Amino acid sequence: MAPPPNAFTVDLEDYFQVSAFDRAVRRDDWPSFDRRVVANTRRMLDLLDRHAVRATFFVLGWIAEREPDLVREVRARGHEIASHGYEHRLVYDQSPDAFRRDVRRSRDLLERLTGSPVVAYRAPSFSITKKSLWALEILAEEGFRIDASIFPIYHDRYGIPDANPAIHKIATRRHPLWEIPGSTVRVGRLNLPVGGGGYLRLYPFPLTLRLLARINRKHGRPFILYVHPWELDPGQPRINTGSRLTHFRHYRNLNKTEPRLDALLTRFPFAPLSDILPAGNGQTSEMSNAEIQMTK
Repeated sequence: MAPPPNAFTVDLEDYFQVSAFDRAVRRDDWPSFDRRVVANTRRMLDLLDRHAVRATFFVLGWIAEREPDLVREVRARGHEIASHGYEHRLVYDQSPDAFRRDVRRSRDLLERLTGSPVVAYRAPSFSITKKSLWALEILAEEGFRIDASIFPIYHDRYGIPDANPAIHKIATRRHPLWEIPGSTVRVGRLNLPVGGGGYLRLYPFPLTLRLLARINRKHGRPFILYVHPWELDPGQPRINTGSRLTHFRHYRNLNKTEPRLDALLTRFPFAPLSDILPAGNGQTSEMSNAEIQMTK
């Protein structure tokens, strides 16, 4: 049996917009930074072209508004456009009304630029957690069909450790919402995150290959790879946050991202998110509308 296609996803944002820099970089100062996102995204597109792989790009609205031709280029080169919100604010730090305005602003902008519906969303830093599950109802009400914002792990900024690790449907009042969680491998009593961002750069690469292959072979399901354009850019300006942990997570092994992605693209089949959804209706998650409402 052929292995399942895995999802290749890109969070299209610039190096100064990551959540870990929020205290060091004010949003009002974003316009003063040298934008490197166009060159880095084209580098990513060229890498995908070499392997004839189509991906899903979760585009930050702030970038789309200032680089509309880049969004059109990503779409023209065959990739799926999805929303990463507009201002890259953590969901659990927003009110429901503010969150709705943010996702609506991003969605409307991306649909105008591409002429196509935008039906998939990923929260900045996977920030749909147990205290922000109300966001799933809003996403459904706003017409989204896919969410990729829940990571079944322990982390200092995100995660729902006991969340369903498989692709599944979540019941909402409007319509079922596909949830595509970040990929994990069970090790003892913990879920070990694998296959994206810093995990791709920080783990020994042979370990990453083994863990991803295990998801395909043992569990018979696709893994979700995620990466940012700035991770292909070892020469990006350094931002002093005062945190050694943040510095380590953000800058470690940036020079290894591209060759590791190239190796993954050689070894595994990939597709956009919408192409890896299970056939048929799928199983609806035990997370009910009532549970979502209780978190409001």
